[in-house]
Amino acid sequence: MSAAAQTDFGFRRVDLDAKQDLVDDVFHKVAARYDLMNDLMSAGLHRVWKDVLVTRLGLSKTRPFRHLDVAGGTGDVAFKVVGAGERASATVCDINGEMLKVGQGRADKRGLSDRVTFVQGNAEDLPFPSAHFDGYTIAFGIRNVPRIQKALDEAYRVLRPGGRLLVLEFSPDVIPGLDRVYDAYSFTVIPPMGRMVTGDAQPYQYLVESIRKFPRNDVFAGMIAKAGFSRVEVTPMTGGIACLSGGWKI
Repeated sequence: MSAAAQTDFGFRRVDLDAKQDLVDDVFHKVAARYDLMNDLMSAGLHRVWKDVLVTRLGLSKTRPFRHLDVAGGTGDVAFKVVGAGERASATVCDINGEMLKVGQGRADKRGLSDRVTFVQGNAEDLPFPSAHFDGYTIAFGIRNVPRIQKALDEAYRVLRPGGRLLVLEFSPDVIPGLDRVYDAYSFTVIPPMGRMVTGDAQPYQYLVESIRKFPRNDVFAGMIAKAGFSRVEVTPMTGGIACLSGGWKI
């Protein structure tokens, strides 16, 4: 009998089919304070990076735009999308029900339930028809997907011709000099901060480890192209700590 396929879960090797449950447990633990921790960990920079992400979509004030944000359960990217495009609508697809509950509650409070829809689903097998969306984003989520190439293939499938993929993710390609400072901060500050804010350091230990195991920018760009996307672009941000990658379905 052949050995089960394996993948990275932080610095651990786990069975490929086991990773999704492990990731779900991480986000179940941190859902209620996920955005607060993002603010603390990045000193608010994640909001700036997400603003750049949404700006790149090139939303029109007058043209309808049907958008899909994957692994964005708390809704922050989707809210930015509908705020930038007066005729834009957004669907948030996340595999974690606890994250979706947070996002739905926020949409209700903002009066956006008619423009932002929350759907539980897997990035590797999206519950949407082909050629359905004008834009697809995933922010700080794709490194948690067990089969990244399959998720990119699904992104290509659900986008209409002319649709755009944008992936915002932490990057292992931090510039020399900053990389040592960043590593020290990541491994000595973030897990204890997570324990203080959420009561559990382990999810944040995994999250900082998972960044180091994510493909380098050029490798990930090749994966986007392999999924069928054209005009693939890679934009490092803040010394390479984050990277905005994407392409077009032509």
